[in-house]
Amino acid sequence: MSDTGYGDFEFERRFWVRELPVDLLDGAPTLIVQSYYLADEGFAIRLRAQTSGGSPALDPTLEPLAVLDAYADLVDFCAITLKGPMNAGTRYEAEREVDVAVGIEMIRRGGSRIVKTRHSSWLGSDGWVIDTFGGANAPLVVAEVERGGPVTDLQIPAFCVTELTEDPRFSNDALARTPYGGWARQFEDELTARGPRFLHGLGHNHLEGRTDPR
Repeated sequence: MSDTGYGDFEFERRFWVRELPVDLLDGAPTLIVQSYYLADEGFAIRLRAQTSGGSPALDPTLEPLAVLDAYADLVDFCAITLKGPMNAGTRYEAEREVDVAVGIEMIRRGGSRIVKTRHSSWLGSDGWVIDTFGGANAPLVVAEVERGGPVTDLQIPAFCVTELTEDPRFSNDALARTPYGGWARQFEDELTARGPRFLHGLGHNHLEGRTDPR
């Protein structure tokens, strides 16, 4: 539960990245494998296994179970999370830590899985994470910023091409069911045709080196 007065509600904004900003990577990435046991209209039950950082670079061709088997000895955290639909950058998330051995075996035994490598970077006044997806979701890269309250008046780095916060196709639970690799070209064509978009109604978007499109 959050200690910010908002209970189990999380506040985040997410962005599509075309080119990985290598100079911002922290050098000690976290490896994450997630399995979704329910995913329907934004509601989800997720089990996550992750390392604490310093994992080897992930081979993007490896599928989630292959990664889990290869790095199981490095996993030191597992948790189950109940999630509600996203609404203007706000989502209900209630998480409970579970035994690592049990969590790993649960992921091996079922659900729809994803795998990603997570880098953390401090940009301006916000902490960001950059997720590089593997398996069927390669070559997707998503940058995410989270705060203890609504993410308003955000300084959006230049590498964030367009916002994904309210695009349900890019939620992790949706990616577990319909991987990005199968429709990446379609999305690129769509982006070329309509141009980048960013959420409005959350203060002013400060786009690094750009003008906010309307």
